[in-house]
Amino acid sequence: MAKIHYPNGKKNQSFASLPDRMKAEEFLGMFKKNSSAAGRGMSLEEDVNETNAFYVSNEIASVHKKPTPVQIVKVDYPNRSAAVIREAYFRQPSTTDYNGIYEGRHLDFEAKETANKTALPLSNFHEHQIKHMGLVCRHKGISFAIIRFTCHNETYLLDAGHIISFWEQADKGGRKSIPYTYIKEYGHLIPLGLHPRLDYLKVIREHY
Repeated sequence: MAKIHYPNGKKNQSFASLPDRMKAEEFLGMFKKNSSAAGRGMSLEEDVNETNAFYVSNEIASVHKKPTPVQIVKVDYPNRSAAVIREAYFRQPSTTDYNGIYEGRHLDFEAKETANKTALPLSNFHEHQIKHMGLVCRHKGISFAIIRFTCHNETYLLDAGHIISFWEQADKGGRKSIPYTYIKEYGHLIPLGLHPRLDYLKVIREHY
């Protein structure tokens, strides 16, 4: 009888003990299907959120995505115990997407994903975010962007100082994007893993 071998050293479980006594061929087919789905990849935001959840659950760091503020315009009260929102809109966030604390240091960052092969357009950022990142840096916090080039299947951590510099140059008529080659040279590649999915704190430990 075929058995499933567990990498954690637990006792093997036969296929006969699976739900509904699943046959070996059926199980292998399900396994291949699940492996294929896992290999398709997640969005950058999903990867970052999953990574942060791992950090929090293992008490490594406390980092969270800030919710987008919502302005409620119209509310109906069909009865005293219920309220129905009829009209609302998303307000522009005043800071970056993520913040938290790691070993006594404040972390503040954006997560940006682009299909552009040669550069990250600065239009991915807003002026108030650039100002906020600069303020964090001046107060000795750690500010950066996690940038994914989907066409290259590469994810980088780029310090806010580089982003701010390009933004200031653009205000003076310079280019409106950060070249991929620049990010590859001055950023830090973050390999994809499992637990955590995107270990950006490894970069923080080594370079900050």
